[in-house]
Amino acid sequence: MARLRRSPRPATPAVGRIAFNMHPLEHAWGGGNWWLAQTVRHLRSTGYDVRFDLDGAADCIVVVDPRVGGNVGFGADEIGAYRERHPEVRCLHRINECDLRKGTNEIDALLARMNRVADRTVFISDWLRDYHAKRWFDPSRPHSVIHNGADPAIFHPVGSEQLEPGGTMRLVTHHWSDNPMKGFDVYQEVDRLIAAGELPGVELWVIGRWPGACDWKAARTFPPATGPELGALLRRGHVYLTASRWEPGGMHHVEGAQCGLPVLYHEDGGGIVEMASRYGIGYRDDVAGAIGAMRERYGELRERVLEQAPSGDAMCAAYRKLIQGLLV
Repeated sequence: MARLRRSPRPATPAVGRIAFNMHPLEHAWGGGNWWLAQTVRHLRSTGYDVRFDLDGAADCIVVVDPRVGGNVGFGADEIGAYRERHPEVRCLHRINECDLRKGTNEIDALLARMNRVADRTVFISDWLRDYHAKRWFDPSRPHSVIHNGADPAIFHPVGSEQLEPGGTMRLVTHHWSDNPMKGFDVYQEVDRLIAAGELPGVELWVIGRWPGACDWKAARTFPPATGPELGALLRRGHVYLTASRWEPGGMHHVEGAQCGLPVLYHEDGGGIVEMASRYGIGYRDDVAGAIGAMRERYGELRERVLEQAPSGDAMCAAYRKLIQGLLV
């Protein structure tokens, strides 16, 4: 008796077709790249078709960076032309930059121009939204604030080291950028204090890149790291140290917190303060005093960071919900 052939199962249609204007890179880069990589993975795993150009059909365009070139494939002009041909397409603009944080003078204007084609805007901190609202953004326009979260498969506290009473407290920081605004003046001051014996029982680990003028005296330094290698290094620390100024949001302190490290943060840290203040200690002129306070409060703040650390899962779900809302 002949067997009936089963008809091939029809492919499940994509929930939506998303075009990002930036392509993720697979090596050490800035925090925006890692936000993009994990968001793309999440959208694909939940049924969305993702591309990085405007050559095919798109239901939603997601703007990551207004500066065309390199891994940024298209900008405001291309989006405007595409929307003239396809007026039904929606546009989500994620803003994670400003001129203040790097001492530049063109980013704010580029963001303002790009934002004209957006249906909804996402800022990565309340601080960044308020910064741009004072300059060009109309806060009555549709917008959201979604704080950064890191990939939980890489940045997690399982296996992280804990500071024992009376033990050496290991401070760790990491940056892909070597811009001085990342806080290298403070990191060098901590390094000097350790070398001079003024911070007994404290170590400093510096991962990534730093200005050529930095002359480390006691710090243990590591080249740029990413992925599981970086997560493993962070989990060997006890406390995360950030001195970045006027940071829109940042990913470095998020990765540290998700690895179970309470955070020492500069009070001029911009968007960093919104998150790190939940499980950390701020400082301005007396980083040594803050380090001492961290030793005294370590147990309490370790519990807080384990309970309140940022979540990459929650962040990705929030972006997916926004995109879904635009499509319906």
